[in-house]
Amino acid sequence: MSFSIAGKTAIVTGAAHGLGLAIARHFVDQGANVVFADRDEAQLMRELAEDAKDAPHISIFAGDLREKLAVANLISTTVDAYERIDILVNAARQVAVTDPLAAADKSFDLMIDQNLKLPFRLSQAVARRMIGQEANAAGHKGCIVNLGTVAATAGHGDLLGYSVAGAGLNQLTRALALSLAGEGVRVNALAIGSVMTASLKAAIKDHEDYRHEIMTHTPMGRIAGPEEVVEAVQFLASDAASFLTGQVLTADGGRGLADPTGIAAH
Repeated sequence: MSFSIAGKTAIVTGAAHGLGLAIARHFVDQGANVVFADRDEAQLMRELAEDAKDAPHISIFAGDLREKLAVANLISTTVDAYERIDILVNAARQVAVTDPLAAADKSFDLMIDQNLKLPFRLSQAVARRMIGQEANAAGHKGCIVNLGTVAATAGHGDLLGYSVAGAGLNQLTRALALSLAGEGVRVNALAIGSVMTASLKAAIKDHEDYRHEIMTHTPMGRIAGPEEVVEAVQFLASDAASFLTGQVLTADGGRGLADPTGIAAH
């Protein structure tokens, strides 16, 4: 089986910033038709306006995908440009701190809406389109890759809403995979730890102790580069993963394996 995604059509959400942008750019480099989707239209234009002028395999979509009309418009834009949708990468994520005891704190609802409901509704709509498409020689019609987090399985009080949404995304991946397996659509997820994106660089610049803290608790002793995540996403989107569905792969440098106390139980 091939790792190639050349000639395939992909929608990547959260594609104006960070990992979403890195994934979408990597897919373009690998020969895919890519729709860069994000609600931050200004940033999409800053990043891609010049590239999109001379590259028919690059399209830009700006809209809030928590809204049904935006989802419908995204699918129409993609099909009008490229006739089909082979890959959906749900990379739009948001992180917010939650105060578990503050009744006025709305961050929990925000995290569920952005990090769980959005990928569900978009996956639901895209899967309906994929099911109606012609299958390839192996009977595959499309695949969905969810970008998750190691916070889904490791408790962190300040990230209550984010971690609960992440756990829900893992289960959504499994449940959708079961529902769509017979329809020729695969669904997998990649749970990530710390990745050196622009936002993490900015956070480390303001809090230099973050770098030491992350590296100390990562058995591999370093922070991942974006390329290490994008290639894992490409694998899940390619025919090389043709018999994988409902899986949550973890790319965290071993962070989730260690006892954070570092003390042997007696």
